Amino acid sequence: MKIVVATSGASGVNLGLKTLELLPEKIEKHFIMSDNSQTVLSKEMSDVTLHDNSNIGASIASGSFGIDAMIIAPCSMNTLAKIACGISDNLITRAAAVMIKEQKKLILAPREMPFSAIALENMQKLAALGIIIAPPVMAYYSEQQTLGEMENFIIGKWFDLLGIENNLYKRWK
Repeated sequence: MKIVVATSGASGVNLGLKTLELLPEKIEKHFIMSDNSQTVLSKEMSDVTLHDNSNIGASIASGSFGIDAMIIAPCSMNTLAKIACGISDNLITRAAAVMIKEQKKLILAPREMPFSAIALENMQKLAALGIIIAPPVMAYYSEQQTLGEMENFIIGKWFDLLGIENNLYKRWK
């Protein structure tokens, strides 16, 4: 399985990085950071192909490369709007366009609150196309006690959507 993890916008970039780190070793990982999210990156990644967001000719910008799924976490309203309008002016939005045209799984984790009517309209448009809108929202039944446990819950839910087995959170019984 090949998965792209992308981060756009600086707020919540740790969720994207932790998602990348928690992906099982058997998955081929590709990573894109927007310029804004790179400013908050403070550690190096290993066993991950890091792509320059300005390189729209990268392997993952082509459907023939065979990416299975993509998650953008966090997903800024700017990136979400570009995807909703079919604008592919950087590698994140181009790779998302490839996921849409190839009918592959695409998860967007918008990080803004509250959502404006424009953002909700863009999310509805994308959801109607089969894109999964999965903001980092908590549920309290799994009894998280720490920020790390809260992050694991959110990432575990995203992994469930991707079909990746995990034990990152306490499940409903």
